[in-house]
Amino acid sequence: MMNRNDEKAIWGRRILVSILLLAVTLPLAAFAVSYPAQLYHREDRHDRFVKGETVYLFHSGTADVKKTVRPNDSLAVSRVSASCEVIPVGLIKVVSFVGETYIKGEVFAGEIRPDDIAKKDKVSFLVISAGVCKE
Repeated sequence: MMNRNDEKAIWGRRILVSILLLAVTLPLAAFAVSYPAQLYHREDRHDRFVKGETVYLFHSGTADVKKTVRPNDSLAVSRVSASCEVIPVGLIKVVSFVGETYIKGEVFAGEIRPDDIAKKDKVSFLVISAGVCKE
């Protein structure tokens, strides 16, 4: 049979363990990554984009991007060849930011392909092959 002091000690340990578990698990939830619901890639893929077509660009989402690029800005687009030459292939006009890491643009000149690099000043963007479902 347990006396009253033993019961208090057991409950004290349970409370202490509960507090420690809570202290350990709460910070872990802060590091979890979730993607915004509106940013899922479409099924349709494009091999090339020409003047007037809509393209989507992926970027880092840092403050540098938002400081450097604004809607209606033009981005120079280049392609890296197999021999590591950087070849200018066109221009993209920025239409809007979509979510935290995408930009919607319109091909202004040239023929753009997925994996081409769009650039303005020191900020670069990757042309992706599919659009974004819901904006």
